[in-house]
Amino acid sequence: MKEGLYTEEHQIFRDAFRRFVAKEITPHVPQWEADRAVPREVWLKMGEMGFLCPWLPEEYGGLGLGFEYSVIINEELIRGDGFGVGVPLHSDVVTPYIHSYGSSEIKEKWLPGCATGEVITAIGFTEPNTGSDLAAIRTKAVRKGDSYLLDGQKTFITNGFFADLMVVAVKTDPHAGYKGISLVLVDTDAPGFSRGRKLEKMGYHMQDTAELFFENCQVPSAHLLGEEGAGFKYMMEKLQQERLEVCIKCQVNAEEALQEAINYAKVREAFGRRIGDHQYIAFKLAEMATEVELGRTFLDRLIEEHIRGNEIVQRVSMAKYWLGEMVNRVAYQAVQIHGGYGYMEEYRICRIYRDVRSLSIFAGTSEIMKLIISRNLGLKA
Repeated sequence: MKEGLYTEEHQIFRDAFRRFVAKEITPHVPQWEADRAVPREVWLKMGEMGFLCPWLPEEYGGLGLGFEYSVIINEELIRGDGFGVGVPLHSDVVTPYIHSYGSSEIKEKWLPGCATGEVITAIGFTEPNTGSDLAAIRTKAVRKGDSYLLDGQKTFITNGFFADLMVVAVKTDPHAGYKGISLVLVDTDAPGFSRGRKLEKMGYHMQDTAELFFENCQVPSAHLLGEEGAGFKYMMEKLQQERLEVCIKCQVNAEEALQEAINYAKVREAFGRRIGDHQYIAFKLAEMATEVELGRTFLDRLIEEHIRGNEIVQRVSMAKYWLGEMVNRVAYQAVQIHGGYGYMEEYRICRIYRDVRSLSIFAGTSEIMKLIISRNLGLKA
């Protein structure tokens, strides 16, 4: 974000969170990567310090701050090697659904826990046979008295293994296409809910990603978010911020990968001089730095407009596509510059490289982003 968007209060917040990350997160990353999990205690500590859902109104336990504070948290987590800590998804993707579409009773019951870390959230949209095609979900919810009975399966669910509460997309009318989709809150203690295995992924290791199963799962009808049949509309309304949150991850990881490459190029020697002094490496770093700078400029503009409340769906789709591909290009070249050492887990660039591969996939693949962009151009791809 441009320095002009920051106040002294923002910088104080950033410094405080950076110290928190340095003490409570970075030293533990190797163990969390091995465990494939981030301890719940970390969430509670973050909640105690006001680092969860800082935008929530004070009446629900938040600080009533702007989205720029969420940007700071996302950025500093990545810079401190906490890319796999699922806080941004919890704070800036899932909880907003509850705040925007939940009843007053729902908000009073669940939102304070979201702010303290006592309630970890997840979002259950993706299914084994649907991927980015949200309109094709099959998980159904049948109304029976004062409850919904859910049957179906979700997969690739971030925070899925430890979540206490989930926003789940279901078909309440299987014959109405996307107009038959609704969103319900599922307490993970609900009868008929179960988790499958913790998924083994290429990267993003400390993040608990799970399969979810609903077998005659009973959910109170009061857990419906908003109106029946309006779920797809709600998802479209919230995808702007979700994709912007992923764009932040793309950009900061690209900046970190570039810095790792520059640092290495200045100390590694080959053929009698630093590898960064060889023209090919120097020019490659120049290309990478240019792409990273372009990404930062684009991202900062989108963040600024989002904070102002402007509609940026087309441009955030462009950013999600371009930044997702750019971070993979930069990370690839950074590994290449490291040579054989870039393939070693002890080098930070190795972890960055495998982690960022996910960024051009989730929250909509690069191909889906191109489809959205082309259709907004008046084309029918």
